[in-house]
Amino acid sequence: MAGKLPVISGRKVRKAFEDAEWEFVRQRGSHMILVKEGTLVTLSVPDHRELARGTLRCLIRASGMTVEEFLGFL
Repeated sequence: MAGKLPVISGRKVRKAFEDAEWEFVRQRGSHMILVKEGTLVTLSVPDHRELARGTLRCLIRASGMTVEEFLGFL
């Protein structure tokens, strides 16, 4: 994956995934849970001020998107 990931908040990540048709279903502690109809994957986005780039990359990979596709939703 070639795209350079920014350091952004968990809330901005959640908003980007919601724009990509993921649905926020609940929050447990500091983790926001998102699901998408038609997939078995559940995303657990930490509600932190700054998300580690590795964590963000894992979330993007789990969602089935490329980094470039994800960056298009920011």
